[in-house]
Amino acid sequence: MAATDSEILIQVSGLVTHYGDTKVLDDVSFEVRRNEVFVIIGGSGCGKSTLLKHMCGLLQPTSGEILYSGRNIAVMDEDELAVIQQGFGIAFQSSGLFNSMTVGDNVAMPLREYGKVEPKLIDPIVRMKLTMVGLADAQHLMPSELSGGMRKRAGLARAVAIDPPLVYFDEPSAGLDPIMAAGLDELILDLRRVSGITFVIVTHELDSIREIADRILMLDRGKVVFYGTKEEAEQTSQERVRQFFDRRPDEFIAQRNIR
Repeated sequence: MAATDSEILIQVSGLVTHYGDTKVLDDVSFEVRRNEVFVIIGGSGCGKSTLLKHMCGLLQPTSGEILYSGRNIAVMDEDELAVIQQGFGIAFQSSGLFNSMTVGDNVAMPLREYGKVEPKLIDPIVRMKLTMVGLADAQHLMPSELSGGMRKRAGLARAVAIDPPLVYFDEPSAGLDPIMAAGLDELILDLRRVSGITFVIVTHELDSIREIADRILMLDRGKVVFYGTKEEAEQTSQERVRQFFDRRPDEFIAQRNIR
């Protein structure tokens, strides 16, 4: 059943991107619905991270539209875009924490810059956000004192500090052991349920995809090869999707390994 306009948060249409003479994204179109976990998958170099950067407004496409709540961020000037970006939470693969600042100050930064929050309320909000991600005692620690999984969670706490309707998350489980990755998956689902956040997540971790995804977009060589629900992805006969979910190597790689 088609989504209504009120359910659509992001609409990407005919997105084309070049790096020099190389076409990186080729006529990419899809929709992200409110309060869903939308997962972008595909092999290395397929254009996943480039697409995410476009959706965040960090890159401008060659052509196409990226509508956020009906407004095309692909053609906005810097001032217009900066206002829109204040409503996004972004959690980077590397956590994106500033190493010279405490964890608490990292989480407080968007509150101070964009949150329009009374100064006396910032510290209690920071404690609340860190408690939400299981880091209640980490406020005064430096990022270097945290484990990889803790840094990921701290980055997520900063991303949700101003209660954004939308969070972009790049490779949340990368570098984490299975237990930490499962805990982060559960946290994402909890935040979606409690706060109504829409998540757009780039990942290649099959266990996480199967646990958290509502709908999936798969790219291959810059083109959309699948767009649908998790259940449809598991059942499709599309070869590239089957290869991904069945963890089958490309034929030439398998032949080379035999030799």
